[in-house]
Amino acid sequence: MRKVLIAVALVAVVAIVAGPATAGGRGGGKGKPSGGGSSSLSLVLLNSTDGLALHGQDVTFDVSTTATDRPFVSLNCDQDGVWVYSASAGFFPDYPWSTAFTLSNDWFTSAGDCKARLYMTKDGSRSTTLATLDFHVYA
Repeated sequence: MRKVLIAVALVAVVAIVAGPATAGGRGGGKGKPSGGGSSSLSLVLLNSTDGLALHGQDVTFDVSTTATDRPFVSLNCDQDGVWVYSASAGFFPDYPWSTAFTLSNDWFTSAGDCKARLYMTKDGSRSTTLATLDFHVYA
């Protein structure tokens, strides 16, 4: 029970910082810019053997932006419209944690749809979306 409460609290905090989760479609390639400066966001498959994003595998993102020197990427995924995954990472040199996202958890158990969001924040509470990228995760 305690693990569930901690997980729910963590998801809530990420949702507040990262913004609302939305259902993604199939996609790939460059993200759509929607903020200031020039920005792009591309999916990088870290351990795929077939060129597809598969459940349980790791992905990261190729990030480029002139809007900030401290960009972040949030990743939200759903299965049949139910939000099952949320994570965020900084894509700058002194970010101390991994920028890899594992497409799996206790709720994310098979195929789903994901939306990556490249964003920046100035005060830690408000964010500006710079680009988005939708992609499908295969079972």
